[in-house]
Amino acid sequence: MAQLSGHPVGPPPCAPERERTSHLLLRAYAVLVVFSGLAYSWWYNLLGPIGVAALLGVLTAATLGIWIPRIARSRGDEAFSWRSLPWAALGYLTLALVSVTWSEWPSATATTWVVLVSFTVQGLFLASSLTWTELVRALESALRWIMGLSLIMEAAVALVLRRPLMPNFFPLDGEPDAHWYWVRGNLFDAVLIGPRIQGIVGNSNLLGFLCVIALIVFAASLRQAVLGRRAREAIAMHIAWIVLTAWLMLRAGSATAFVSGAVCVAILVIALVTRSQSTSLGRARAYAIFGAIVASCALTVALTYDRILTLLGRSEGLTGRDGIWEAVTARAVERPVFGHGFSSPWVPWHEAFDGWIVDHSITVFQAHNMWLDVFLQLGAVGVALIAIIFGGAVWRSWFFAVDRPRWDARSDHPYSPLSLLPLLVLWALLTQGMTESNPIMLWGWMLVTAFSFKLVASPVLAYPESAGPRRSRRRVFPSPARTDLP
Repeated sequence: MAQLSGHPVGPPPCAPERERTSHLLLRAYAVLVVFSGLAYSWWYNLLGPIGVAALLGVLTAATLGIWIPRIARSRGDEAFSWRSLPWAALGYLTLALVSVTWSEWPSATATTWVVLVSFTVQGLFLASSLTWTELVRALESALRWIMGLSLIMEAAVALVLRRPLMPNFFPLDGEPDAHWYWVRGNLFDAVLIGPRIQGIVGNSNLLGFLCVIALIVFAASLRQAVLGRRAREAIAMHIAWIVLTAWLMLRAGSATAFVSGAVCVAILVIALVTRSQSTSLGRARAYAIFGAIVASCALTVALTYDRILTLLGRSEGLTGRDGIWEAVTARAVERPVFGHGFSSPWVPWHEAFDGWIVDHSITVFQAHNMWLDVFLQLGAVGVALIAIIFGGAVWRSWFFAVDRPRWDARSDHPYSPLSLLPLLVLWALLTQGMTESNPIMLWGWMLVTAFSFKLVASPVLAYPESAGPRRSRRRVFPSPARTDLP
């Protein structure tokens, strides 16, 4: 007969098992890799093209030196999952390499392909070497460094230097176009809405979008901390980083970031409502309702497009992007099947791109639309591969977010807040891809590759035991007479 007791029945508390130093170093290195990827333009503005190429080579060699022995040593359940590799992404990588045979800019194709391979390797390395929780922690730490350094650098330029800072610390020659500046030094010119800041990445649009990614990661970590009953100081620190990031996002003033953030909020609401449905019929109704809402919103946007651009302060052809799209489209349709050859980003000093499209006295190095960019480079075949890559990743991330985790016979395991993160980040990248080409190159491609691999290799994210529901200290345990019960 079960007896009610106020005495705890669990084992006495003890310190958790200490992590190996090698794994702690691996996690620290992962933070460096993520930071270097997300803040790639910081290194470019700091070290120049030769310096950043050397850094990229060193990090790639270090990653391979760490990763290959780990793959060779892996056995049993921890063996490397070759079948889980994102084969569509690797197919796109192969097509980009093969395009050198018909490319109009073969040297640019070879150069940028090496860069693409480097970021692909980093994405696969992160996904295979870290757990979901560790991957999120690496993202969180790297984004904290970016947000914190952006604030420090903007403040230092505004208070100490007191003039704009040029990339690679070039001396100011007259008053060049403001788009040339690394940091403009206008952090304290307004409180909320005012002159746009650029942070350590040297670009307002990029800083704004990184703020969107940071808000997703920080919010998920905050929810995890609250449910895990972390100390008040830790929760307060999470909130402080969210407030700082939201302020930097406002000061960056990126319309793309605002739209991406709005889309992520909508996707979050849809995912949470879908989670709450316990039957297939309930989910079907939710899908039908949200499908109708999305269709209505799309129709409204199409009918009021010009007014929306005016509200966002981008009434003049999306800040010149329409002219870029027209020029790229006119060139892309000349070779609609396989394109003119891979180059992401465009190499601005190559004769094929130097002076082709100029905006604010700067040679443009992307089409400012990832689909159009792929169509120019790899034609309809490349567009189909990118659609498969993003479509598969979004499909898996959706069910990763809305389906309850199952690793045994139970069907009532609680959701983890971190399971929403891949879905929201991928949708943010897709939204950004309408006006930027970042999702198909550099750090955007690294994130897509990492999530595509991780969602297949580790399709279940277990809820941490420490974050489970609160339970009473009173326990019911079997009577000593019932020896047949565990």
